[in-house]
Parts: sequence; C-alpha cells; structure tokens
Amino acid sequence: MKTIGIFPASGALGGSTYRHLLKNVPGDKVILISRFPEKVPDTYVQGGVRLRQASYESSPEELQAAFADIDVLFLVSYPSFVHEYRVKVQIPAIDAARRAGVKHIFYSSLGFGGNLTDQSLAVVMQAHLDCERHLAKLAASDPAGFTYTSVREGLYSESFPIYTAFFDAARPTPEIRIPHDGSGPGVAWVKRDELGEATARLIERYAKGPAEEFAYVNAKVLLTGNRPWTLAETAECLGRAIGKDVGIRKVGLDEYASQPQVLGKFGTPEMGKSWASAWDAIRAGETAVVTPTLGEILGRRPEDFDVTIKALVGSN
Repeated sequence: MKTIGIFPASGALGGSTYRHLLKNVPGDKVILISRFPEKVPDTYVQGGVRLRQASYESSPEELQAAFADIDVLFLVSYPSFVHEYRVKVQIPAIDAARRAGVKHIFYSSLGFGGNLTDQSLAVVMQAHLDCERHLAKLAASDPAGFTYTSVREGLYSESFPIYTAFFDAARPTPEIRIPHDGSGPGVAWVKRDELGEATARLIERYAKGPAEEFAYVNAKVLLTGNRPWTLAETAECLGRAIGKDVGIRKVGLDEYASQPQVLGKFGTPEMGKSWASAWDAIRAGETAVVTPTLGEILGRRPEDFDVTIKALVGSN
C-alpha cells in the first residue's frame, strides 16, 4: 500500500480527513505534517502515525524534507482568499512535493466554477484555478511519474457566516445585509465532516488499488450537497434554528463592507469588497450545481443543510 501524507494535517478539513482515513488505513502508512504536530492526539501516534513539522511558510527545502517518502499527498489549500498570497505559498509546496518524489497529489479545491469549469467570478476561487492549472501542467510534462486529483469541496454548511455578513446566531439580527437579494440560484451547502470523510475514501481507494483503476486520475471531482438553497432560504433556515425571523436585505458594496462585523473580519473595506465577488459567482449559478458523487462515495444520502444548521446553532 502507498504511503499517504496530509499537509497541513490541522484545521477542520485536514483533521476530519485523517480521522476518517485512519479508520481504514494502517497508521504506519500515514504521515501527518503540520505547524504544530504535537497537537495530533496521542492515540494516532500510538497507532503508528508519523508526525512531521512544516507549514506553508516553511522554506522549499523544509517542505521537500517534510514530503520525503510520501507517495500520495493530500494538499489542503491555504486558508485565505487573497489570490496572490495563496498562489505564492501553494505553488512552491506543490513543486516541493514533486521534487520529494510524491507520485499523486489530492488538492482541496473549492466548489465555485459551476460544473467543473476552469473559470469563476469569485476572487476566492482564482488561486484554486491557478493551482489546478499548475497540477495539470506538471502531469502533462511527466505523465508516467506524476498525477493529481482536484477535489472541489462544496461550500461548507459551517461556512455560512462568511456568506451572510457574519451572521451570529448567538446575537442575531433580523436582517442580513449583503450585496445579493437572496434569490436563486443558490448554494448546494455540504457538511464539512462529510467532505472530509469522502476525501478520505477517495485517498484510500487510490492508495490501496492500482492507480490506473482510479476514476479521477488527472481530473477534477465536485462534491456537493443534495440541493441548492437560495440565500433567502439559508437565512430562513438560520431563523428557524434559533427561533427568530431572519431575512436578507440587499445593500450596496460600501454599506456591506462598512458593517462593523465585516470590517472586524476583513480588516479593511477593500478586502470586504473583494470578497463580495463571491455573491457575483453565486448569482451566476456557480455554486448551485448538484452532483450525486458525494452520496455515491459515502454510500448514503449526505446530511441536509437544515439538519446541520440545527445541530450547529440550534442551541444558541
């Protein structure tokens, strides 16, 4: 069986993926790489998992060393929507993995771009598109030695705050003020832990079986929820979960970006306005595509958005 690495093996998606992966894969075949490896629970280390220290800010040489002896690498994308910086740290990590001898990279992309297109209106998607192109270029230049799979993880149900002007269920307001009127097309929200589980199963399939039998070699795969929810429906769902009326009010970019909670998250109005391109993409239908793939991989119907939200915020 091939040796699997996860980098960074921290954060919600990386942690979910390795927890599910290690239910079916021997610990001594897994290497977890993170900024703070000591945070990995001891139970996994006792099960044979190897830990290494590195981050996206590490030098190319440090990254290459961290990726040594790994056949299959799950590269979890850097948690930022700043296009230039994300590319600046992700491309060198991909190149370091190739120099280290990694044969296949699973890359955690994002569920913008519609039905696996290579274009998006969302600024947050641009670095993913750049990295997908880079992976494809590497695979084309070395078809016998390197392959990849881009897993376009659908928009997390748990990420609803960033699409609802950082709506706070503990201190709710009756209006969500965003540069969108709440109408369709919407978002095929998907539970993050189910994305981690499905990604783990894809990695396991590739690592255990002949590479030529894996369905997503040098390809993209889109994992989505069961149906698209308009942003108006999303707000209503949040309201039901907390027992209060919540609606959408469309506002201009300046008003959206000047809200205290938005400024508090993004730091400047300009950054808030840059993020607002996500609503352009939602309006264009990029996040409304539904595929059966997640359910097929899990072997069950994915959890519906309202179920996830009730469990997430219903106690507030």
